[in-house]
Amino acid sequence: MVSSVTGVYVMKDAEGRVIYVGKARNLKKRLVSYFTKSRTGSLHPDIKTGILVKKISYFETIITGTEKEALILESNLIKRYRPRYNVILKDDKRYPCLRLNLTNPYPNLTVVRKIKKDGDLYFGPFASSVAVRKTLKIIHKTFKLRKCKIKDFKNRSRPCINHQMGACLAPCCLDVDKNRYNEIVKEVILFLKGRTPDLIQKIKKEMISAANKQDYEKAAVLRDKMFALEQVIEKQVAVTNDFKDRDVIGFAGSHEYSIITVLFVRSGFLLGTRHFNFSEIMSTEEEMIGAFIRQYYEKATFVPKKVLIPTQLEDASLLEELLSSIKGNKVSILEPKKGEKLRLVKLASRNAENSLKEFMASTATNTEILIKLRKRLKTDNIPKRIECFDISSISGTEAVAGMVVFEDGKANKSLFRKYKLKSFNAQDDYSCMAEVLKRRYGKGDKSKPYPDLMMVDGGKGQLNIAVSVIESLKIEQNIQIISIAKKNENKGETQDKIYKPGQVNPVNMGKGGELLLFLERIRNESHGLAISFHRNRRGKRFIRSALDSIPGVGKKRKAVLLKHFKSIKKIRAATLEELSALPGINHKIAAKIKNSLAKS
Repeated sequence: MVSSVTGVYVMKDAEGRVIYVGKARNLKKRLVSYFTKSRTGSLHPDIKTGILVKKISYFETIITGTEKEALILESNLIKRYRPRYNVILKDDKRYPCLRLNLTNPYPNLTVVRKIKKDGDLYFGPFASSVAVRKTLKIIHKTFKLRKCKIKDFKNRSRPCINHQMGACLAPCCLDVDKNRYNEIVKEVILFLKGRTPDLIQKIKKEMISAANKQDYEKAAVLRDKMFALEQVIEKQVAVTNDFKDRDVIGFAGSHEYSIITVLFVRSGFLLGTRHFNFSEIMSTEEEMIGAFIRQYYEKATFVPKKVLIPTQLEDASLLEELLSSIKGNKVSILEPKKGEKLRLVKLASRNAENSLKEFMASTATNTEILIKLRKRLKTDNIPKRIECFDISSISGTEAVAGMVVFEDGKANKSLFRKYKLKSFNAQDDYSCMAEVLKRRYGKGDKSKPYPDLMMVDGGKGQLNIAVSVIESLKIEQNIQIISIAKKNENKGETQDKIYKPGQVNPVNMGKGGELLLFLERIRNESHGLAISFHRNRRGKRFIRSALDSIPGVGKKRKAVLLKHFKSIKKIRAATLEELSALPGINHKIAAKIKNSLAKS
């Protein structure tokens, strides 16, 4: 047994895969704790730890000089191996953020789903697209920030309706003082950082100053802006009296699932809540919260001066040092024992408990549906992973396929795939289906994991193709295959049909229709994915063909046109003067472009 020193331990299963990485101030004491028997004789009194211990084949230890080195090494090893039983925060790219592009002379706000280190300011992530667009609507209504996109900003020749309504200064066309515009940008930043009370006081002072100078028109505008912001504050919940920024972390968990909830308190007001769910995590509450703090604030757009947590952390001082280095100022991690701060932590934990109940109820419902589906289809296993394929093309042109993946009854959009098909006979849906299935499952071990249930959109023909392809690939795992065909109303059919191999008639999906609705939802996801991808491909092809057919318009002129106008629609709407003003395009070529596009 290793001596009582600080370090990191790496646990592996029988196949040599890293399943858990941990750190400890005292390695010997920590490792002994995993193999302590309970009074009943079981390997470990904690259910979660007992499950982990049963999977451990052997472990390695790495001694470090300090706790900080152990913290950094543990973090690096988790990022490298992504162990199954560690807390691993999912990428935030599916959550919307607001980006203020400060690199532009006249910044504006856009909704994005990926945070980059590009010098711009990011706010969020927001819990939903509804929340972010509601915030954007308030900003656009209250502040005269430009609304147009970069491409419109560069090409606009006259102010839009927002300027006419007094909601924008129109820097796209007018000579707007940058200092004046920057003042608006600063106000927007204050608003998005939750400093609305400070912003109201600032506007109030400006309003009084304008009124004293008898500039009543400006004072009235400022008054209206102040009233609008006060209405926003009325809808927010005040949770503290000291008007400080805090993140409050709550925790709730069972041996299967855990929820970490973060309440965002800015200037004393509760601005939002986010829930993070984890399954099969073999860590204690303290370890989970420590790992969460480390991973979450590495990518956070804002780090408050204080983070409130529900339990004491062994390495709190190290995490404070890490967060302070990220923020550039001192950050404290506190476990409150009484008063207002303790009330906030309890509020966060109640939110976490409520979210956990909802999550477990949803999971139980999905599990029930999958169990019923297994019985109805008479498959060997519960279909925890379902993959569905659909083909889309028009007369064989730009044939594409979409594959969607449902895990535990829920769509996992990070695993969705789109395929550009290369089949010689693209008009033949069967050859297209054969191609996409071979590309998905024909790569040996690289094709893993395989689905428990694979579904193709189509009738018996597509089903037979799918069965033939899977059999030819000699896949060891038994993949259950079905097809889903649309109802034929001309024959009096009232619902879609599910076919199984070796069975002439459709499967009887039972009363209530919940199983058929579930499969239809999966089919509709794959259909939508394939259709949208096909439209995108077809649109690009149309742009290429429309310009390629014009005499005298080669590669360079086509590039100039697309760079300036962005679309065929805008090129078609352009005047001869606008076209001939572009480099390399004279009046004669411009006339050819106008005439050709007018006919298409």
